[in-house]
Amino acid sequence: MDSSYKSRDGKRSPERNRERSRERSRRANGSRNWTWNYPCYEPENERLVEALCALGNGRFATRGSAPECPAGPVHYPGTYLAGCYDRSTSTVAGRRIENEDLVNLPDWTRLRYRCVPADAPPGPWLTPDSADLRHYGVRLDLHGGVLTRSLHFQDARGHGLRVGHTRIVHMGDAGLAAQRTVFHAYGWTGTVEVESVLDGEVTNAGVERYRNLEGRHLTDRQGGFDPGGIAWLSCRTTDPATRLALAVRTTTRPARPARETVDGARTVQTYRLPVGPGRGASLVKTLALHASTDRPATDPLTAARDAVARAPEFPRLLATHRSAWQRLWEQGELHVPGEAGRILRLHLFHLLQTLSPHTAELDVGVPARGLHGEAYRGHVFWDELFVLPYLDLHFPEVARALLLHRHRRLPAARAAARAAGETGARYPWQSASSGREETQELHLNPRSGRWLPDHSRLQRHVGSAIAYNIWRYARTTGDRGFLYAEGAEMLLEIARHWAGTARFDPLLGRYRIRGVVGPDEYHDSYPDAETPGIDDNAYTNATAAWVLARALDLLGELPDARRAELAERMALDSTELARWDDVSRRLHLPFHQGVVSQFEGYGDLAELDWDAYRARYGDIRRLDRILEAEGDTVNRYQASKQADTLMLGYLFRPGELAELFTRLGYHLDDETWRATVAYHLRRTSHGSTLSSLVHGWVLARQKGADAWRYCEEALLGDVADLQGGTTGEGIHLGAMAGTIDLVERGITGLEAGPDGIRVSPVPLAQIPRFAFTLCYRGHRGVRIRVLPGRLGLRAPASLPEPLGVLLPDGPGGRRYAVAPGEERWFRL
Repeated sequence: MDSSYKSRDGKRSPERNRERSRERSRRANGSRNWTWNYPCYEPENERLVEALCALGNGRFATRGSAPECPAGPVHYPGTYLAGCYDRSTSTVAGRRIENEDLVNLPDWTRLRYRCVPADAPPGPWLTPDSADLRHYGVRLDLHGGVLTRSLHFQDARGHGLRVGHTRIVHMGDAGLAAQRTVFHAYGWTGTVEVESVLDGEVTNAGVERYRNLEGRHLTDRQGGFDPGGIAWLSCRTTDPATRLALAVRTTTRPARPARETVDGARTVQTYRLPVGPGRGASLVKTLALHASTDRPATDPLTAARDAVARAPEFPRLLATHRSAWQRLWEQGELHVPGEAGRILRLHLFHLLQTLSPHTAELDVGVPARGLHGEAYRGHVFWDELFVLPYLDLHFPEVARALLLHRHRRLPAARAAARAAGETGARYPWQSASSGREETQELHLNPRSGRWLPDHSRLQRHVGSAIAYNIWRYARTTGDRGFLYAEGAEMLLEIARHWAGTARFDPLLGRYRIRGVVGPDEYHDSYPDAETPGIDDNAYTNATAAWVLARALDLLGELPDARRAELAERMALDSTELARWDDVSRRLHLPFHQGVVSQFEGYGDLAELDWDAYRARYGDIRRLDRILEAEGDTVNRYQASKQADTLMLGYLFRPGELAELFTRLGYHLDDETWRATVAYHLRRTSHGSTLSSLVHGWVLARQKGADAWRYCEEALLGDVADLQGGTTGEGIHLGAMAGTIDLVERGITGLEAGPDGIRVSPVPLAQIPRFAFTLCYRGHRGVRIRVLPGRLGLRAPASLPEPLGVLLPDGPGGRRYAVAPGEERWFRL
């Protein structure tokens, strides 16, 4: 990092961080809306570039690493197949622990080359780290999903070699990827010796904090060759035993034979390509990737070898890949002018690469860090809460598939509840392949070097997030078939779990939910307590009440036969439903000093000297690690990592939130909520990329003066790596998707429902105009344009009847209609 952005004591201030972030964003963006450029080689930023320039198609992704370089301190090539995990056992701090990791697959991009002049011995193998490097540039074309990398080498004699790499992960055919390399010599004649490598000697080593965990996940690795320049490698994971096969076809121009060798788990094809002034050469690697989890089931090795043999040549692959991206952008693009728009387009690009229409054919969840790296071990958390709103409006088939992934793991959630002596379905905080709880038992504090107990599995609120996603998906898309079938089964089992978990406290005259951890994550116990967990987390209790209320609503609207079927299958009776209703009205919500507390007893904790800690450490986002390294604990203080209580203002509009509190017997007016927002915002360290997103959303809804400050930080979170090195380990998919949703639903106040589209704008001066196209009830092409004081809506001709629009023209709003095939403008 450039030391010029540090304060005098060497610690970066938040203002300097934001300054540095804007500059890095500008340098990366370049001048075109659809490109992301890195014009020079900076080893300290290379892993960030690799993550932000990763390419994927929803089925698998490859990091944007330099093909010349193996994994090491600077570079980390990685390819990840959605849903491909492996379970292994490690010994940490004297304990044997299990972890299930998203597996780093063999490196298909690897390429080594060196110059062999006609009149001199071979030169060294060339890489971006070579002393002869004179130019290096990386360019990501978002519109076409194409990554290009250019290098220029020149030695002391003036002999030059220009190298250009072009890489795609095919968005049309989800099993293919390709990389073309072009060589041009200047001032010399001879050959370029090139090794095309398929490298199976890979491990999971992309996250320094996991260095003590087992990283070897591939076994039974075998390689070989087929005619036509095809190299292949087969392997499998250990648990579950997923069989994998990669086949790479290497072709050259001019055509040259290869010397083929198998070196352990690597296949190597060596070529001598003639070059000289005015005479270039090229090499293309085309990949086919298959697994035993593919549907329909086939032998992966046979399928990969057949697929790569019949794959088109690179120009055709590139053209069809670009066409697939064009169709994707037509369905999903958000157009926002200026710098914010460029960053939002990058966020959307990575969202579509991780969760594309191909995802609808898979049994996978939402990986919190995308398919871009190994942070969080590739696990699924609650991030679909921030991702699904966009998918509901643009790619409902993908949203449905992600919810069905949760439904397939409903038996595991029921089993987890039974094992804990509870009822209903207890979904895990972290999950991977099977739906069992995958939250680590220990986590490393890099500041102190100590391994500490991890109690984050007590974040039971993940069940409410799943229920919320089900309800919102059905309301937005009108998919009653899903809601009444799989959706009802999940929603009712989650409601049953909350009703069974709540215990009545006669002293309070209310129900309580004890021993949990809220979204804050910092507070996992009371000070000096022997058992983990805190009581009556406001977010957990309020969302539990909401789930119970929606479950009762759903039972009321189900067809009689379906309601009877579910009642019989679940042994639901009137006594249990009466308890659901009672709990939904009498769950305890704690208050102190006239604001909603984060949990019971939060107001009794000590106040932290925030100014002193900022002066001492500069960046205090991970305050928990700082305090633990000092021998203290964040559990003693009123200090939050990210939005907790304020998450309620993210999920619910002010009127909806007041209604929920009223159902629980509490009064929540605007003044109390504003005081609550101000109170908790002052006590938040923003140690998560989701924190600035949620706070920006909440402040925008109440037209707060600092709304843009947090929105901008959410935009810069990954592109400027504000969390200090974490983006290189994988993007933050929830935060990226959330910024898109902030514009589409947050600023517009848009809600799609059975009566049409409701719009209740809360303008942000920094994003005064934008446009996007959504899918309404199966009809694509609903176009919304926002200008200062005006809103335009175009209804597609495919609609069977006029599209209803509800605008806030006074109490209760005013209803309009837009005829199919027409556009109508409204003053706001």
